[in-house]
Amino acid sequence: MPSLRQRFENFLNEKNFFTNILGKIAEKTGVSKYHLATGSLSFLGLYLVFGYGASLLCNLIGFLYPAYFSIKAIESTNKEDDTKWLTYWVVYGIFSVAEFFSDIFLYWFPFYYAGKCIFLLWCMAPVVWNGSQMIYNRIVRPLFLKHHGTVDSVVNNLSSKALDAAECMTREVLQTLCNGKSLVRADTRPKPLPEVSQ
Repeated sequence: MPSLRQRFENFLNEKNFFTNILGKIAEKTGVSKYHLATGSLSFLGLYLVFGYGASLLCNLIGFLYPAYFSIKAIESTNKEDDTKWLTYWVVYGIFSVAEFFSDIFLYWFPFYYAGKCIFLLWCMAPVVWNGSQMIYNRIVRPLFLKHHGTVDSVVNNLSSKALDAAECMTREVLQTLCNGKSLVRADTRPKPLPEVSQ
């Protein structure tokens, strides 16, 4: 099995968005892609631990790259990339909801944003061991298949109740407006202006 450094170097030799950018920078600066990537990752890691705005940076990393490639997937004729990015967004959404409730405790940990960033990078990585695919296939999909019938019936029930409530509210508003019009028509005489004292 290849070492972590060999796998990292193999990744840098693949053709993708990041390696293309690294290649262009390497050509202009004369610094190898390996050193550019490790330097950038080191700086990013230190910033996520000690920098101001680490939460924003981490959320941007988890959103911008996937959003760009999701748009490209929508515009392509290939259905595989659509499924890949839909899976990412499902896992990202579940993670965001879980983080909303646990963030008040977790953000006190010094390496929280670095760990979150690594998790999001793992979920979007263009590799076979992609995190969003693993989480979806091992956790989300089995839970969905087990409970989707119950969830569907609850959603349908709530939808019909919401529709009934909206219909009832609309009827009451229209009735109130009609009653208000009849009150205005009954008293059409102009009212005198109040006297002004000097």
